[in-house]
Amino acid sequence: MSAAAAVLEPTAPPDPLAVYRDDGPIARTVGRVHLSAPAPLLALAALAPLLVAVAATGGGASDALAGAVVAWVLLAGGLATGAQGRDKIAWAGTPLLRLTEYVGLIWIAALHGESAYPAAYALLGALAFRHYDLVYRLRHRGVVPARWVSALSLGWDGRLVLAFVLLVAGALPGGFYVVAAVFGAAFVGEAAYGWVVVGRVEQPLGDDEEDDEL
Repeated sequence: MSAAAAVLEPTAPPDPLAVYRDDGPIARTVGRVHLSAPAPLLALAALAPLLVAVAATGGGASDALAGAVVAWVLLAGGLATGAQGRDKIAWAGTPLLRLTEYVGLIWIAALHGESAYPAAYALLGALAFRHYDLVYRLRHRGVVPARWVSALSLGWDGRLVLAFVLLVAGALPGGFYVVAAVFGAAFVGEAAYGWVVVGRVEQPLGDDEEDDEL
């Protein structure tokens, strides 16, 4: 096949659920184990122990407990990434993973102390923009963010690991501020470049294509 033909050959649209999950390398690796359980059930299994730990210990959990909870979240959430089947509730796994990440980040901030809350919310603000961009860039332009910015984002799993490492290293709240600033600049800058400089793609993700994934 010639290079010109390869360029002109249509490519399959991205899987919306895979894009919206915002998986990192750990989740994708664990997700190679394909289970027949529904993705929302596995995502709920990742979230439930975290909520129990938050309710039981608040900001008083030990680093060992926090590490064990994060490890379980990565395992169960990663398995949700590789869950087989596209049933009608498959879409519910994504918001559950998003809730798990956000709760996990706030809990890690709480383990450091009240001074880390503003930094955690700054980080959540950058992540909210990232997740908004993932949904609406795919929906309206039919494309996803550049690979380098997705690699920089670390995925939901990588961000939880980074947050825990910063906690153990005593680098909070400053570490959260630095990460929020780097993420915010990268996410907003790359999104602006994609929308304004590159321009609008004329093949947005159709409603039928998106509904097929739900």
